[in-house]
Amino acid sequence: MKFRTEIENISLTAKIDYRTKIFAVGSCFAQNIAQKLLNNKFKVDLCPTGILFNPASIASTLMAFANLQSADSRRVVQRGETFVSLDAHSQIAETTFDRAIEAINRANTLGHQLLTNANCVIITLGTAWVYEHNATSSVVANCHKLPQSDFTRRPLTVAEIVDGFKPLLEGVLHNKSVIFTVSPVRHISDGLAENSLSKATLRVAIAELCKLYGNVDYFPAYEIVTDDLRDYRFYADDLVHPSTQAVEYIWEHFVRSALTTTAQSLLPRVKKVVDAASHRPTNPQSEQYREFCARYLKEAQEIADVDFSEECAFFRQYSNKS
Repeated sequence: MKFRTEIENISLTAKIDYRTKIFAVGSCFAQNIAQKLLNNKFKVDLCPTGILFNPASIASTLMAFANLQSADSRRVVQRGETFVSLDAHSQIAETTFDRAIEAINRANTLGHQLLTNANCVIITLGTAWVYEHNATSSVVANCHKLPQSDFTRRPLTVAEIVDGFKPLLEGVLHNKSVIFTVSPVRHISDGLAENSLSKATLRVAIAELCKLYGNVDYFPAYEIVTDDLRDYRFYADDLVHPSTQAVEYIWEHFVRSALTTTAQSLLPRVKKVVDAASHRPTNPQSEQYREFCARYLKEAQEIADVDFSEECAFFRQYSNKS
């Protein structure tokens, strides 16, 4: 007897290997996948302006990176004793207005470099609900706990989402592999019915983009949690975020569908080297540990296209090799 329906036959056009330069942008779930990739020594960079939840802000941020735009002074506001940008996460916060402008410009410059050099861009959409800043009549990435009266809340339409990404997919992203996902994080503060409507809107918009552009794929992280796992055991204590076990399950599907067969075969070897470098023995000066480090130093040096510079530096401290 079957007691659950499992996601099967996920097929992505894009294939990632250890030479692929990946840029990840979007909701906090984008960071979950990016961290798994980083832990396994893939070349991945996160959006330098931080977590972004809605498609309009993600698209405008990518456009700002692509065009190397300067910070909009109207979008930098004071919150208590710090200055923050309505276009960025609160991780960018400075004590003066000028420093905030400089921080945004640095982030845009870095974002331009990372986006331009990337072969693959992973975009995770969190919610279709947005807040428009009344003073500038534009969607914000973060309200920064400013007065609610400063904003108007509304849902994006499918057309708005599609139209927001079209210039990017016909411009800076046209020659890159693009993987869209919908975050399985439940935005229950919007309301359960509203969260359901939001996720459906995101999914329909991505389906339209996949139909229009051959370099666009969809990875069903949302469906893996809500339809395959489908149990509160696979959520964290807040009943909002996927549990560690759920993220691991999603990662296993991502490996099978998004990585090349060569990259998949390398994963166990890479993990052994990474785990070996994190191992701390009782007696690091022992002959046994020197031999251990020498063995894994050799193993790391034999794996091509993987940056083990930190691990090799560690192993050299204790091995007999210089």
